[in-house]
Amino acid sequence: MKITRGQRLSNRQSDAAETKRVNRARKDKERIRRDARMIETIKAGDLPYAHTVMCWLSRKLGKRSNLVTPEDVKTVVS
Repeated sequence: MKITRGQRLSNRQSDAAETKRVNRARKDKERIRRDARMIETIKAGDLPYAHTVMCWLSRKLGKRSNLVTPEDVKTVVS
């Protein structure tokens, strides 16, 4: 029996949806762990932070890392 193009597309879409559902749970857990790790690092140090911390702060604040101020950091930590 031949598999048509439409059946292949349907199978691929359902497989992608299942993969996305499974990966989302794992990634959500990792995001929570990363947030806790970054906040711990911020509390232990002072500006300027390591590159990874500054990138994380930049994403959380929605501004470039060179524009992050100590007041911004306090809002994220609290």
